[in-house]
Amino acid sequence: MTAAFTVSAEEAGARLTVDLGAIARNYRALAAMTHGAECAAVVKADAYGTGIETTAPALADAGARTFFVAHVSEARRLRAVVPAATIYVLNGLFAEALDIYARHDLRPVLGSREEIERFGAFCRTTGRRSPAAIHVDTGMNRLGLDMAEAALIAEPGPQALAFEPALLMSHLACADDPGHPLTARQIDRFAQVRALFPGIAGSLANSAGCTLPATHHDLARPGIALYGGRYRADREPLEAVVRLEAPLIRVRDVRAGDTVGYGATWTATRPSRIGIVSVGYADGYIRATSASDTRTGASVRVAGRACPLAGRVSMDLLAIDLTDAGAVKPGDPVTLIGDGIGVDDIAQPAGTIGYEVLTSLGRRYHRRYIQD
Repeated sequence: MTAAFTVSAEEAGARLTVDLGAIARNYRALAAMTHGAECAAVVKADAYGTGIETTAPALADAGARTFFVAHVSEARRLRAVVPAATIYVLNGLFAEALDIYARHDLRPVLGSREEIERFGAFCRTTGRRSPAAIHVDTGMNRLGLDMAEAALIAEPGPQALAFEPALLMSHLACADDPGHPLTARQIDRFAQVRALFPGIAGSLANSAGCTLPATHHDLARPGIALYGGRYRADREPLEAVVRLEAPLIRVRDVRAGDTVGYGATWTATRPSRIGIVSVGYADGYIRATSASDTRTGASVRVAGRACPLAGRVSMDLLAIDLTDAGAVKPGDPVTLIGDGIGVDDIAQPAGTIGYEVLTSLGRRYHRRYIQD
């Protein structure tokens, strides 16, 4: 199956390769960590930028039976390619889309009393006790019922609800930071709230939680680790999934003292060779990776050597200092992600995280899917 939107190799300024085999192996590695709990897959944000229509079937083939997305639109796309899967919509009940939940067999994650009442009323109208998840906040302070609200909902007993409470879940805030005290508090609070909802499956573990047995419960739901991003500060990522390559479109010589790019923020300190690549922030290569006279930006790899950026990343172009790369010429390949440069390596000089790099990858690339 091809991606929903494609650009030919002849038209594109760069090529993005997604290794579906690596995604499958990452899924199996995470499933093995969860010691018997079911392992779901989070495929929100277009499967973290890798393409939901292609990545989700690969995860299903690897064993995933339950999927999580953020929006109803993502769930509808997902249903078209994994027709037998259980699909949860994390961002709650989209009231204007109630019929879409029913039509496509989607499960909302209900995180407020208002959502619970509204979905219950809808189920009474349809005469069907449809399944949904109940989201309880244990410390994130974002979505979810607070502990007191959860107790009130549970008081009559889960069977009194007009819908089927198929899953009780919460979201870990700091599990990627080993030893953070909030994780232990959330584990304890979730155990307390599970006792209020006997017989309902529980889900607490995210990617980092897959390494913490106390968070496993019945269903783990990894995200970033599936796609090769760093999921714990003290562990190396699983297999790299994406590779981004582009050809040099121009190589030029500049004199010592010349500046490169918008704002003249980067000055050559020696006679230098500058390479230009047809990738910019409109393609998701974040502007904050830029280099200047006062800060080192991201690096790429050319002819086997690490080459730093030179100047600002612009909308459609970036410049590279090729001075130490040897004899290179227009048309030679540049690796922006891959060959030891991970999404987290791009994120670090930008002051962000690998999640943002992955989910920003643009649609102007020629996308290639492989099964290595």
